[in-house]
Amino acid sequence: MKGKTMKLNRTLAALTVTAVAGLGLTACAGGAEAGDGGDGVTVTVVTPYLANAATKEAIDLFTAEGEERGWTVSVVDTAGDMNKLNSAFQDAAAQQPDAIVLGTGDPTQISLGLKAAADADIPVFAIDAGAADGIAANVTSDNVDLGQQSAGALIEAMGGTGSVVMLTHDPHPGVRARAEGAREAFEAAGIEIVEEKHVNVPGPVDDARTSVQDVISARGGDVTGIWGGWDEPALGAVQALQAAGVSDIPVVGVDGQDFALAEIEKGGPFVATVKQDWAAIVLQVADLIGDFVEEGAEPEQGQYELPGTLVTQP
Repeated sequence: MKGKTMKLNRTLAALTVTAVAGLGLTACAGGAEAGDGGDGVTVTVVTPYLANAATKEAIDLFTAEGEERGWTVSVVDTAGDMNKLNSAFQDAAAQQPDAIVLGTGDPTQISLGLKAAADADIPVFAIDAGAADGIAANVTSDNVDLGQQSAGALIEAMGGTGSVVMLTHDPHPGVRARAEGAREAFEAAGIEIVEEKHVNVPGPVDDARTSVQDVISARGGDVTGIWGGWDEPALGAVQALQAAGVSDIPVVGVDGQDFALAEIEKGGPFVATVKQDWAAIVLQVADLIGDFVEEGAEPEQGQYELPGTLVTQP
């Protein structure tokens, strides 16, 4: 696997320092100094997932990076309403920013919005979305690898055998790719997938908790592990297990959010997550936008994938 593995008790401080350093170094590590060539640059971020913790972290980091460069960055959130994405993109294009950023989401759902941006000669970049016509470049994690790493950690926690429930969200290209990677790992290990449950957004913690409660009630001992496509449904699964008094079913997630790291540190059902390098992802997006807007340089590729870091219990 391409990502790095680390035990939580040796790395929490290092991960925090890395994230902070990433913010502090962006102005000198490929980024422009505040006001250096960035004056007057405007960027609009459009997202359906701002309520998601990882998406909010990424967009907050991108906004801070843009402001460090002297850009004006605005954020539009459709609050899980995919039907509003097209109109949000069309509205953004009408404002004539220098660039539009899709802050996670599926670009195939916004063909009209992408056309509006193209007609207005406004480049569109993406954070943790997908490669598609109309997207100059998408920067994300290697999501197949994230799924394989998290599934591998779950398989190990299960002792190499058993049956799992997968908590998924196909509308998000990254989560969809993680699920594909996880399925490959489970199949290779001979692990049965007894159910796949779609998790609604907004409200993934509550929705996953309800789904897992139903699964545990219906299947009992048939389930020996739960894979979460991101940390919030994994947390909902942990809450369901704890409410049911079940202590022998391990749970894994993806993202490396603070609440997930705290649960892992407790030594309970939440046994692992894969931390995404959001500081590096947003820096790459900002560099691509800066090169395009300020120098006319096209991205060298349509998809950039960065590694994640597996975090497990001490």
